[in-house]
Amino acid sequence: MKRILLCLLVALSAAPIWAQKLTLQAPSQAEEGRRIRVSYTLDNNDFDRIQLDGDFDGFDLLFGPSISTSSSISIINGRTTQSSSTTFTYTLSPKKAGTYTLPSASLNSGGKKVKSNTAKIEVLPGSSGSSQGQQGRGNGNQSGYGSQQSAGSVGRMHTPTSDEHIGAKDLYFAVTASKKRVYEQEAILLTYKLYSLITVEQLAGEMPQLDGFHVQEIELPQQKSFTWENVGGKNYGTVVWRQYVLFPQRTGKLTIPGIDYEADVVTQDRNVDPFDAFFGGGSIMQRVKKIVRAPAVEIQVDPLPAKPENFSGAVGKGFSINAKMTPEQIDANDATTLTLTVNGTGNIKLINAPVVQWPKDFEQYDPKTTQATKLTTSGTSGKVTYEYVAVPHHGGKYTIPAVEFCYFDTESNQYKTLKTDEFTLGVAKGVETAHTAVQQEELKELANDIRYIKQGDVSLKQPGDSMFGSLVHWMSYLVALLLFAVAVVVLRHFAKANADFVGKRGRKAGKAAAKRLRNASKLLEAGKAEPFYDEVMRALWGYVSDKLSLPLTELNKDNVSEVLQQRGADEESVSKFLHLLSECEFARFAPGDPATTMGHLFSDATDVITQLDEKIR
Repeated sequence: MKRILLCLLVALSAAPIWAQKLTLQAPSQAEEGRRIRVSYTLDNNDFDRIQLDGDFDGFDLLFGPSISTSSSISIINGRTTQSSSTTFTYTLSPKKAGTYTLPSASLNSGGKKVKSNTAKIEVLPGSSGSSQGQQGRGNGNQSGYGSQQSAGSVGRMHTPTSDEHIGAKDLYFAVTASKKRVYEQEAILLTYKLYSLITVEQLAGEMPQLDGFHVQEIELPQQKSFTWENVGGKNYGTVVWRQYVLFPQRTGKLTIPGIDYEADVVTQDRNVDPFDAFFGGGSIMQRVKKIVRAPAVEIQVDPLPAKPENFSGAVGKGFSINAKMTPEQIDANDATTLTLTVNGTGNIKLINAPVVQWPKDFEQYDPKTTQATKLTTSGTSGKVTYEYVAVPHHGGKYTIPAVEFCYFDTESNQYKTLKTDEFTLGVAKGVETAHTAVQQEELKELANDIRYIKQGDVSLKQPGDSMFGSLVHWMSYLVALLLFAVAVVVLRHFAKANADFVGKRGRKAGKAAAKRLRNASKLLEAGKAEPFYDEVMRALWGYVSDKLSLPLTELNKDNVSEVLQQRGADEESVSKFLHLLSECEFARFAPGDPATTMGHLFSDATDVITQLDEKIR
């Protein structure tokens, strides 16, 4: 026991030595000819001479290493903790622009050799002919509009004087699209990047309503760190300000309009004496408004090639489909569930549910859709799960054909069709179907020479008791003729009703939309904003798709507006319908109370569908 305790004490005493660490800290960027500091920090004070494992290639060593030590003691709840560190600092000057690797360093501490990490540093050319290079050199931070303007080791933002002109090249936006020519529904990454030579404390501007696009904004950190880029001989502080993923909904040349951002620029008032401002409690700094325009971008949207009949509307890459059926053995009138999971990246939120071919006598239900997606720079990535519930009423063994999923692959620019495995469902005769089974077996030959024997009471007749030539005999012909005529009329009615599939679908459009709005109501009560907006949009687009008999993949605001008015809808209802679609697209980015906005959208969506259903022929 004593030996065990001794070993534990030795292990605990050695733990600080094992945990010793030497860390290299350096800026990620620097400017040619500008001094920087590089430090190696050891987490204790027990060391010998530090030794570099290489040279500072690309840098002049001006001074170092300078050594500084620190130690601290803290007592918390009677427990004493002691820590110490040693920092070795080198002062360097970059020789020329490029990317360099700073060497690791080694030293002995506590009888063990400790080695640091390496680090890469990007050296930018020195700014030429810019006020930034002439004023305000040094490390520093400027904060504003929830952002951190970190100048790092390149320079700090220049603060112009009140009478100094702020030119278009001092502060501007660059707008880039990942692709300028795409197919309909293909994802586009739109990036707004700010370039600045001056101090900006606030920047305000919103993406306008985009006609012809489904828009989703990528969440970026609110604290935006500036990095430096050399453009035209000047080192600009840059930051990605906004990013959006766009899904074009119609073809042709579409324009993303320019955005006017209002910037609060910090300037120095030369008319105020700094000494008077210090003792008078005033400030020599002023804020002036400047409009910075992000330019417009044009996108050429090509139509998809001729669409296969089984096209799902999915456009993207890396799609896959999986399927499972549970259970695969059931009793008649019990339910089975076929679960399909579609994975991929693209317009996954806008795809149509795959079609499952159930046997004819199966009772079917609308699939339940569950989404688990996230927005990426390539589009919406993740999976959508569809749960199909069906109820067989008769016993037997049934084959569920393979389910097809056809999508347009943006990497190969061609359609691809994926298939699941087919399923075999065994259905045992249930108690509830015994009568139906008897009726079926009455028509079946159970063997080559044995037929089903009818059970129950049997009515017998005496020989010679014939109905031929009697009144009942002739009345039976008349009744049969009448029944035949009625059957013909009824069958024609059903044939006409079934043939009018489009009309039937249109008549049920309101009910289908109401069902989706009930799902949206549940999401509203749960406070789930993004799924709520998606469900309302599906209700609106689904309604016009059913009512106008147009596939979802061919719907856009232009043809919907035209066809609705042709079908009898008034201009006010059509305008309100299109406005609701736009509100749903942008409500998630709008400021204010989400609950109020969601409630307003839900109420308006219900009203406009009711109005259109009453007026559309």
